[in-house]
Amino acid sequence: MIEASIGFAAVLALVLLRMPIAFAMGLVGMLGYAHLNSFRGAISMVGRLVIDTAQNYGLSVVPLFILMGLFVNKGGLSRELYQVSFAFLGHLRGGLAMATIVACAGFSAICGSSLATAATMSKVAMPEMRKFNYHDSLSTASIAAGGTLGILIPPSVILVIYGLLTETSIGKLFIAGIIPGLVGVLFYLGAVKWTVTRRPDSGPAGIKTDWQGRATALRGVWAVLLLFFLVIGGLYGVLDIWPLELTFSPTEAAGMGAMGAFLIAVFRGMKFRDTLDALKETSITTANLFSVLIGAWIFSNFVNLAGMPEAIIELVTAYAISPGLVMVLIILTYIILGCVFESLSMLLLTVPIFFPLVMAMNFDPVWFGVIVVVVTEISLITPPIGLNVFVLKGVLKDVSTATIFRGVTPFWITDIFRLALLAFLPGLTLWLPNFMN
Repeated sequence: MIEASIGFAAVLALVLLRMPIAFAMGLVGMLGYAHLNSFRGAISMVGRLVIDTAQNYGLSVVPLFILMGLFVNKGGLSRELYQVSFAFLGHLRGGLAMATIVACAGFSAICGSSLATAATMSKVAMPEMRKFNYHDSLSTASIAAGGTLGILIPPSVILVIYGLLTETSIGKLFIAGIIPGLVGVLFYLGAVKWTVTRRPDSGPAGIKTDWQGRATALRGVWAVLLLFFLVIGGLYGVLDIWPLELTFSPTEAAGMGAMGAFLIAVFRGMKFRDTLDALKETSITTANLFSVLIGAWIFSNFVNLAGMPEAIIELVTAYAISPGLVMVLIILTYIILGCVFESLSMLLLTVPIFFPLVMAMNFDPVWFGVIVVVVTEISLITPPIGLNVFVLKGVLKDVSTATIFRGVTPFWITDIFRLALLAFLPGLTLWLPNFMN
């Protein structure tokens, strides 16, 4: 327990000293393992993990979903999603910000990446909101907050990694993320409404679209609906009817999604250079993710060898701490870490420590996975890290970071309420997975 605590502190210190999280976890994990076992054993463990990760067929779902999201982006589907949202909501006060959030949710359903969602929607939605004189704080906040939905609404790369780490059904995790994701959309719309009620000039009403225009806009999103139905429908057996009779594993669903997105993007005029760019970006992103994943598994082996999970369980049992209080403490820990770590690093660093405790307390692993992802969403817009905020800052260089963080505060607060709702009402998350059994 002492060795593991020192190791955890060492990882935090190295990260604060700007060492990449993958190397920090890998280095501390290897040295800690060598201290408790032997240096030869540590080298053997690291080598085995690298080989096993590279040969793990289940992990192929990660680059496939990333590639699917990039093809969707190259195909320009984000613009159609925004246009249909604008057609139905743009005439309301704050309607363009609301349309941005709804479009982000739709894009998340075929992308799976929060950073990609935020970066893409900033190019689509920001010019429209500036045309109608929206305050930059509300405009950027709606994009940053809406982008966080990318890691919860299926397909989600973060949920895939959580499922692989904990051996939890990826299919159940995906379907469990739907209702919390929709609740998040409603809460974010409420945050926009609250903002424009306090400051009416921050989000003026746009132009009202007639029903003919709305019908035309709806016809433009056929590709999004088809792709979502292909991936999610195949994953849950919806397509298992004559003459299709298709049922996909998560990896097969990701492969079908990537191929479907490629064909749609080609049909919509994607050039060969765009295809190469998508493949290159997928390779770089996958390599970064796998590096962090390998580092996390090395550190996890050290933590398990040091007996930290067992020691925490014994401590909780000895002091008769209630399961509810244990979960509150875990959530508070995640919120605090979210101010320092980016989302994936926080997940990989903490799940090996907390998951055995969660299982010992008889919490549902699917519910806990969604809770972890919702807390991770909050970290994406929490200062001082807030990766979605810095992605927007990189795209919109004329908007200050302080402006974005100021505008995102109401969204962050609604996320806390959503987190509390999901924590105290597990049935809200588990209803769909239980219904599918």
